[in-house]
Amino acid sequence: MRALLQGIAADQQAYAELQALLEQQFDGAVRHQSARLAELAGAITALVDTMEARRAERVALVQRLLGPHGTMAQAFALLKNPARERMEADWRTLEHSVRECKRLGKRNSDLLVEQYTIMQRVLHGEEQIYAPT
Repeated sequence: MRALLQGIAADQQAYAELQALLEQQFDGAVRHQSARLAELAGAITALVDTMEARRAERVALVQRLLGPHGTMAQAFALLKNPARERMEADWRTLEHSVRECKRLGKRNSDLLVEQYTIMQRVLHGEEQIYAPT
């Protein structure tokens, strides 16, 4: 249970770092800083890999505690009230951070795709100038 709590706390810190990296990535994309974007991509990938390993460990810990179909809610129920409430609050905070990072990642992806599309049009012209009738 202690490892589960520590993993959640570590992920809360990691998601705050990921959010900062995603903001920097957006800024780098807006400024067309390709070297900076490559550096940030490496940092983001390494951080996400670490968080994915912790997620897999969390799943394994819950399964060890509760069996193959155990859930975080069931793991929370094993704790006494003050600790359970804190863990549930930490979990909600973590879920919020995950959603926010997904939103930022999509925003960044949309910007990069749009920039790529525009550059392709500039370099290669429009495929069809007029719409077919």
